[in-house]
Amino acid sequence: MEKVKPILVIMAAGMGSRYGGLKQIAPVDDAGHIIIDYSLYDAYRAGFRDVVCIINPSKEADFAEHFKNNTFGLNIRYAHQTLDNLPDGFSIPEERVKPWGTAHAVLSAKEYINGPFAVINADDFYGASAYKILYDFLDKNTDPSRHAMVGYLLENTLSESGSVARGVCKTQDNNLVSIQEILEIYPAPGGATYTEGNEKIHLPQGTIVSMNMFGFSHSMLDELENRFAPFLEKGIRENPLKCEYLLPRVVDELLEEGKISMEILPTTDKWYGVTYADDMPGVRSAIAQLIKSGAYPERIGR
Repeated sequence: MEKVKPILVIMAAGMGSRYGGLKQIAPVDDAGHIIIDYSLYDAYRAGFRDVVCIINPSKEADFAEHFKNNTFGLNIRYAHQTLDNLPDGFSIPEERVKPWGTAHAVLSAKEYINGPFAVINADDFYGASAYKILYDFLDKNTDPSRHAMVGYLLENTLSESGSVARGVCKTQDNNLVSIQEILEIYPAPGGATYTEGNEKIHLPQGTIVSMNMFGFSHSMLDELENRFAPFLEKGIRENPLKCEYLLPRVVDELLEEGKISMEILPTTDKWYGVTYADDMPGVRSAIAQLIKSGAYPERIGR
């Protein structure tokens, strides 16, 4: 049987509430490229050829129009993340509009994934080396319980425009031990800070964080599916309008239960992202510098 090559899964169905619009298709350079164009370019150079883009179905025409001339041989398919994609016995809570979260997004693409897969956010610029180290891991890994996460230095992932949410990682011998989701992290001298209760807690430079760039064996899909209904039972009861089924939390549970191991793939690349509208000028400036340095062409795949 021919070996299945790694698939790239892009989560692009988020609502962009803090940004104030559909940030996934906001241009980040003078040629009209969006962040996903750079992600696809880096992924193609790393070895990926098949892509699943998870979107709100109402936006498929916008994405398809954008990508029609600039996929340079990548096979792009679309999976729809919808609120009514729920297990039997569950229904959408009244007034719920928020998507069910990143783990649910990946589940929405299950029918398109037939082998190992990488997961990324649509609105994050991860850097070329991250795609290469992740593709190589997925292509060589033969242990279905072994997965990977690209680990970023906290100081390379902060926003000057406000707080950010990050999965702060505890590691041992280059393996992930746990992820703690911290919602309001602010830049500070020597690293960053967040508040817990009445206490301000310092996170030093060099702290490893998750940016939702994971590499999973196919077995992760079964884990995500099996845990969704128990999540909904509790989440809908306690927080019906805003509870989210999140990838880092599922990973953390599986690690705690000893069901999986996860290798940290470290990168010193700087992350760029558009959490807030005020982040956009900085992202555009950084990408302009990368183009000037020769890291990227002025036009990608057109």
